[in-house]
Amino acid sequence: MYDQNNIFAKILRGEIPAKKIAQGQHYLSFYDIAPKAPVHALVIPTGAYQNAHDFSDKAPLEEIAGFYKGVNATLEVLGLKESGYRLIANTGTHGHQDVPHFHVHILGGKDLGQMVVMS
Repeated sequence: MYDQNNIFAKILRGEIPAKKIAQGQHYLSFYDIAPKAPVHALVIPTGAYQNAHDFSDKAPLEEIAGFYKGVNATLEVLGLKESGYRLIANTGTHGHQDVPHFHVHILGGKDLGQMVVMS
């Protein structure tokens, strides 16, 4: 069951401020408040989806495409396309998903090595 009171739902409703990067009908991107790299952004769908498979299973194709276009728009604003970046979608307890609203992390701004260890 989707929790309407999770922090990302509150950001979408404007109840909690976020340092926005880009926004569209199907997505919102903003800077992570606890960055793990020189550039650390989050992209969230505007719809109520708990995780990656919930989003894939329930979102209409237009919304899925709009979300990933939002990831691309965010990469453009951040200037990471040429130097490279990492996308991470933590899901569930074992994946250490902290907020039960589907989101992807965009990490970049330096050589991230072969793996990222999230603390």
